[in-house]
Amino acid sequence: MSDFTVDLSNCDREPIHIPGQLQSHGFLIVIDQNYTINFFSDNIGSFIAGISIDLLGKPLEYLEKFLGLQYNADYIKKLLNTERDSKSFERINPVTIDLSGKPFYLIISVSDEYTLLEFEPAISDFNLNVQSLIGRSIAEILGFKEMQKLLDHTTSQVRNIIHYDRVMIYRFGEDGHGEVVAEAKNEDLNPWLGLHYPASDIPKQARELYKLNLTRLIANVHTTPSLITASADHTEPLDLTFSQLRAVSPIHIQYLKNMGVASSFSISLIYKGELWGLIACHNYTPLFIDYRSREYAKLIGQILSSALEFRQDEESLHNQEGFKNNLDKIARSLQNNEHIADALISGSSDLLNVVKATGAVVLYEKKQIKIGITPDDAQLELLIRWIMENVNEPVYYTHKLSGIYPEAAHYKEIASGMMVTVLYSELKEYIIWFKPEKLQTINWAGNPQKPAVTNAEGLMQISPRHSFEVWSETVSGASDSWSGVEINSVTRLKEEITNAVNLKAGAIRLLNEKLRSAYEELETFSYTISHDLKNPLASIKSYAQLLIRDQQLAERGQSLLQRIADRADQMNLMINAVLDYSRLGRSELKYRKINTGLLIADIVSDLDMMYDTANFKITIGNTPDLVGDPIMMLQIFSNLIGNAVKYSQNARPAIIHIEGITRENDICYKISDNGLGIAAEDIPRIFELFNRMDNVKDIEGSGVGLAIVKRIVERHKGKIWAESVLNKGSE
Repeated sequence: MSDFTVDLSNCDREPIHIPGQLQSHGFLIVIDQNYTINFFSDNIGSFIAGISIDLLGKPLEYLEKFLGLQYNADYIKKLLNTERDSKSFERINPVTIDLSGKPFYLIISVSDEYTLLEFEPAISDFNLNVQSLIGRSIAEILGFKEMQKLLDHTTSQVRNIIHYDRVMIYRFGEDGHGEVVAEAKNEDLNPWLGLHYPASDIPKQARELYKLNLTRLIANVHTTPSLITASADHTEPLDLTFSQLRAVSPIHIQYLKNMGVASSFSISLIYKGELWGLIACHNYTPLFIDYRSREYAKLIGQILSSALEFRQDEESLHNQEGFKNNLDKIARSLQNNEHIADALISGSSDLLNVVKATGAVVLYEKKQIKIGITPDDAQLELLIRWIMENVNEPVYYTHKLSGIYPEAAHYKEIASGMMVTVLYSELKEYIIWFKPEKLQTINWAGNPQKPAVTNAEGLMQISPRHSFEVWSETVSGASDSWSGVEINSVTRLKEEITNAVNLKAGAIRLLNEKLRSAYEELETFSYTISHDLKNPLASIKSYAQLLIRDQQLAERGQSLLQRIADRADQMNLMINAVLDYSRLGRSELKYRKINTGLLIADIVSDLDMMYDTANFKITIGNTPDLVGDPIMMLQIFSNLIGNAVKYSQNARPAIIHIEGITRENDICYKISDNGLGIAAEDIPRIFELFNRMDNVKDIEGSGVGLAIVKRIVERHKGKIWAESVLNKGSE
């Protein structure tokens, strides 16, 4: 073995695929592409009498002479040539060869540019009609529909075939640790069912090898492994990944010895290309299983893997159907509802049930909607900030939230599990689901913390634990894991939301196009009003004024004609107001800094010329500067101050006050008067077009001024409102 030292920092990197040794119940010859021997195991002499240990560089024919194959020259070479192109020898393995009157199996495999020739006995330490047993076992295994019964029966069947003292099914968790989920054993042995084993017991590199070699035999832990001899020019160790006789890590050998196990055998269980678990077999005396029997046992593992895949897919399909039904409801709601957020919460139970969650939070369009059981607002605020800073994946999930976000420990009972789908990170839009804590007591086979010892050089090295007494641990802060079906369900929900947003964006584009057409029609309409209506009005007024000058017309007739002229002026005023209102939405704002005090002073000065202000008391307080469109700002203040003066003419005295107040985030201007006031029920309608209150019918006005003011204010991203008491005044 190489001088690689396994310490606390590199246990997961122990190079177990290049141990430089073999288990001693068989021997190895390695040839290159020219059929020349490049490596051999130093125990070859104990299997082939009289063979020279000076094998390096010798041709394959030299070995065949000692294998009793003289009568069939180049037998092995011909075997190799038949399969060399495929680089796999599964079709011909094993080849039976007689060595000194004993049957041996030749097992051929590939290691980089070399070919491995492994020889091991062809007779197991037990005598069974394995083929018959296997056929019957497979039929019985496939008859079980319940997962646990399937696993239990498989362990019993494997034990009947290979006669090991204990046969277990060992399932790996997401973190690599394992649990015994089924067991068949001798009656005198303590049960291990339900025991958990840390991931370090079968480290990552070992789990990867179990995916490549579906069976693994350790025939006798008490034998001394045989060294592999290589020529001096081979500096790289031989890769024994696909070797049947590959030696075992000394740490694992000691581990088995500490358990009292003399022989172990495992069969890999594969689910969708990944290692689901092992059929792990222990015997307390050495026990050898020949290659063909191991292959039959491997077949059981493959059949069980297929059955597991079918049963788990069946369960996943059931869950998937439930999630799909809820997704379909949400999808229909997204199509039929104008607002995405409303669609998501209209069936709140559906949103919870697209996964197995007990609470959810929707962050969309600056709204935060909570569904079910969630952390409180203060906790959510901090959590959402953490999500914004740390979550970049489209779908993020954890079943141990407090492990990565310690603040979550305060509410682990309701949110130990969290899944987030990022809708639009720039807009801070997410959907977050929560799963509650699931307290769990785990029974470990001994203390799971792998102990360390100090070696002669003073280095810390891993030492397998000696005690396998049950060691209980209560796990908190964890929820049920999020399944692949749940992740797929959330991924599809995100797609449905994206599609709905895109459809609505398309609808908005269509609406914008219609609005553009409407604006063009409005331009035409504005021109029609300006040209086709104003000209007749001018004619009416002109004729009325001509008739008024007729001295022969009676006084009453002149009065009526004057009223016609006045109404023509009023109609012209209304037309101009409508034109002004229609132009507001299309005119471009030109923002400037405005000296509001000067602007207000000019307006008040003009009012002195329009009204008899001897009875008026107009006071002006602070007038902080504003930023806006100067012409539109003039319209706002002219209209509001003018209204205050106009509707206060009958007050004695009429008091008007104008003042601007600078607040934290804005400036608020108030224009107050002690005039006619507005009835409470009329206040909501004063900013509507052509809406005039009953108490001002005798005062000249178009009913458009406040509508224009409101539109200008909103275009400046501001707001306007009124407070008033009838006959007391307005603000």
